[in-house]
Amino acid sequence: MDLVTRRKFLMASGVTGAAALAAGAGAMGLHALFAKAPEQPTFNDEWVKQGKLVIVTLYGGNDGLNTVIPYTDPAYRKARPDLAYAPEDVLRLDGEVGLNPVMGGLKQLWDSKQLAIVRGVGYPRPDRSHFRSMDIWQTAAPARPIQTGWIGRWLDGTKAPAETAVSFEPVLSPLLVGETRAGACIDMGGLRLPDGVTAAMLSAFSQAEPGEADLMARVAGTYADLIRVDNLVQETNRTVPASSTVPGDSLPGTGTGGADSLTSQFDLIARCVEAGVPTRVYSVSLGGFDTHAGERPGHELLLKQLDGAVTGFLGRMARSEAGKRVSVLVYSEFGRRVEANASDGTDHGTAGPVFLAGPAVTGGLYGDEPSLTDLDDGDLKVTVDFRDVFGTVLTSVLKADADRYLDGYRPTPLPLFSE
Repeated sequence: MDLVTRRKFLMASGVTGAAALAAGAGAMGLHALFAKAPEQPTFNDEWVKQGKLVIVTLYGGNDGLNTVIPYTDPAYRKARPDLAYAPEDVLRLDGEVGLNPVMGGLKQLWDSKQLAIVRGVGYPRPDRSHFRSMDIWQTAAPARPIQTGWIGRWLDGTKAPAETAVSFEPVLSPLLVGETRAGACIDMGGLRLPDGVTAAMLSAFSQAEPGEADLMARVAGTYADLIRVDNLVQETNRTVPASSTVPGDSLPGTGTGGADSLTSQFDLIARCVEAGVPTRVYSVSLGGFDTHAGERPGHELLLKQLDGAVTGFLGRMARSEAGKRVSVLVYSEFGRRVEANASDGTDHGTAGPVFLAGPAVTGGLYGDEPSLTDLDDGDLKVTVDFRDVFGTVLTSVLKADADRYLDGYRPTPLPLFSE
């Protein structure tokens, strides 16, 4: 094959879906392209016993005060009289806070001590920009912009193959991007090729060429990886049936976030775990949380889908030993302001709750409840650094040295997981 033609194809490919990373989706540079790696065995005893993590991103800034509700605090109702929930409607967790009324499944997880809620989570000197704040959460680097995510750096450190971390979102987020490794971005409908490009052509372009620069060879290697990972997922789709037991409204992601319903994304993860796909970290998302106006109906619909998808998934995972090793982390880029705006909504804020759920989780409330009267320019003050949560997940679920992957931050461990 002509080397110049091949190079031009690799630089200008329009492949989408599973090849989003190789095509440069999300304005990522060549450093983000994942390296070719050997196959991993599936369904061995070691893999079954390994912790597995599902990271759920709620794009738009979830209103934490109407998710984990301080129903006894008079400042809550004073700040948002038309948005506040009455104490009798809240699913009470203790004598001070409770869950939104539509989150009955998560309340059951709470009652079974499989739901941990970390309150007041955020980062120093908050930024109210969606883009910058999400970048900070996914890179775990609030002080300066960097080009790698905290999971991506873990992939680098473990020299992991592409299938170790998989995203079922439209493009690969910075979360899964490292310097030398990156996760795989898999389209829910399978690999889609541009007109005139066949799978055979793509396979040919992935072969090494004599005299080619190392960097271009890495780019070519990504095509072999994406074909392999896409085949792995599609084979799972064919051999492991979808479950009809995962509840939740079929609400498409709105705004930034997964194009398919969260339930559909979780269903595919469940099938991957059941089939022994050698993935340790999955990334899924739900958009639509930028609730500036008419918040309550739309917010309840989104929280209902989150509740049904997470609890249905964990119920299904409880049927297998590998599934019992799965933990779910739910976060959003920021919370909302304490006071409601004039449009029956809330504007961009700062701190908010983070959820962790699963059999390995030690259920309960963690972190101090932020004050609704001692505010920072109308916003909640952060009581838990988000890197303490991520560090605990790295240590407890992925069995990693968290200090290596948090850009110089030394996390304070939280007792979120049983040993």
